[in-house]
Amino acid sequence: MSATPVDEIAQIHATLRTTFRKGVTRPLAWRRHQLLQLALMMQENVDAFADSLEADLGKPRMEAIATEVGVIYERATICAQNLEEWTKPQAVEVPEWQQSWSPTVHKGAKGTILIISPWNYPLILTLQPLYGAISAGCCAVIKASEVAPNYATLLARLLPQYLDQSAYRVVLGAVPEITKLLELQWDHIFYTGNGRVARIIAAAAAKHLTPLTLELGGKSPVIVDGTFDISLAAKRILWGKINNAGQICVAPDYVVVLRDQQDELIAGLKSAYESFYPNGALNSTSYGRIVSDTHFERLKGQLKRTRGEVAFGGQTNEKRWFEPTIVKDVAGDDPLLEEEIFGPILPVVPVDSVEDAIEFITSRDHPLVLYVFTEDPKTKASIIDRTMSGNLVFNDTVQQLAVNTLPFGGVGESGYGRQILKYSFESFTYDRSCVDIPRAAEPTLEIRYPPYTDKNLAILSAPLRAKIPESSIVVNGNGVAH
Repeated sequence: MSATPVDEIAQIHATLRTTFRKGVTRPLAWRRHQLLQLALMMQENVDAFADSLEADLGKPRMEAIATEVGVIYERATICAQNLEEWTKPQAVEVPEWQQSWSPTVHKGAKGTILIISPWNYPLILTLQPLYGAISAGCCAVIKASEVAPNYATLLARLLPQYLDQSAYRVVLGAVPEITKLLELQWDHIFYTGNGRVARIIAAAAAKHLTPLTLELGGKSPVIVDGTFDISLAAKRILWGKINNAGQICVAPDYVVVLRDQQDELIAGLKSAYESFYPNGALNSTSYGRIVSDTHFERLKGQLKRTRGEVAFGGQTNEKRWFEPTIVKDVAGDDPLLEEEIFGPILPVVPVDSVEDAIEFITSRDHPLVLYVFTEDPKTKASIIDRTMSGNLVFNDTVQQLAVNTLPFGGVGESGYGRQILKYSFESFTYDRSCVDIPRAAEPTLEIRYPPYTDKNLAILSAPLRAKIPESSIVVNGNGVAH
C-alpha cells in the first residue's frame, strides 16, 4: 500500500471544499447518480472486494458478501430511491397568528466530511458513512485503515472509476497522514474505532468546533436469565461471537448467567461450536483469522492473564487463527473484563439473580449493545427502564444490524451519533429553520415596537398569569415525591 503524499493532503482538502462551495453536490440528480455508481461499484467488483477482505482478515466469502458488499449495494440503492423524501422541506406546527410566516425546516448539507474507517469491517464501515455524505450533498475524504491494506489499496483504485473525484477521495497511510488530516478544518468527522484514539480526534476537532460521530464499541454484555431456551441462546450467542473471529464492535463481549445455569449454557455453547465446526474452527473455511500479530499477541495475553477456567477452545496457530474460546467462572475484576476483547474469547460471569446481573452491567460503562435472553416480560421491562446502551436486543445477537430502519450508535463511552440509511443522511445535514414573514402580518407585530406601554406589557405577559396544571406527584416537607 503506497501512502498518499502528505503534501498533497491539503490540496485534496481544498479541492473538495471548492467543489462544495460551487454547489456541485447540491442537485438531487447528481447525488442520485453518485449513489447508484456506488452500488454499481459493489455489483461489478464483488470478487475483488471479497478477495481483499479474505487477504486482510481471512474473512469467509459468505461473510464478506452478506455483511459488507451486499449491504452497501442495497443501502446505496435505497438512499437513491429516497432522496426526495428525506430532503424535502418540513413545515412545522405553529399558533394561528404565525401560520402566515411559512415556518419551515430545510435539510442543509454540512459541507466537507472526513471519514476515518477501521480495519475490522473496512468496507461497510467506510462506505456506510460515505453513502450518508453523498445523500446529504456533502463532499468527503476517506482515510482508509492501513491495517487492512489490500482493501484500502483496492478502494483507492476503484473509487475514482465510479465517483466524482472532485468530491470524493481516498487517503492512504498511517500516523503522518491522519495527523495532517486532523490539522485541517472539516465540517464533520466520522470516526469508527476505539475510545483512546477517539479522544485524540475529538481534541483535534475541538480546535475547529467540528461536530463528530464516534462509533466506539466497548464491552457489549449478554444476560441469560434461563427463561429462554438455553441451548438456542447458546447457539445465537456463539454465532454472534464467531463473526469475523469476534473482531466486530457488536460482538457479545461477555455473558452474565445465573450461577446454577452456567454449566448448561457452556454445554450449549460447546454443542453449537461442534455443529458449526465439525473438524474444528482452525480447519474451517467458515472462520476468519486475527488481523495482525499485534492483536494476536494481545488476545493471547488476555487469555493468559485470566483467572477464569477455559471451558473449551483456546487453540491457535502461527497463521493467526485463534479458536473460539469460552472461559467460565469469570469474576467481576478479571483481566478479561478490563477492556473490549475484540476477538473470539467469551468470558462467562455467574451471578445469583437477574437483579445482580442488572447491577453488574449498570455499574460499568454504557455498552454499544446490550443483549438479553429472556421470555419474562417483567425482566424485559426492567432492562428497558433501568439500563442504558446504544442498542438493546432481546433473544438474538448482531441481527439488529439487519434492520434498515433502526438507528445504530452508542451512548457514553460507546460513542455518539447515529447511522444507517436515513440516520446516516441526517448525520451529515443540519436543520436550517426558515420563516418568510409577509407584509400582511404587520398588524400582529405592532405590539413589539416602542414606545413600550403598560397595555402592551400586560398583553405580552398574559401567558405568565395562566394557571399551571396540577401535578400528580405530591412532594412532602422533606422534598420526597410520592
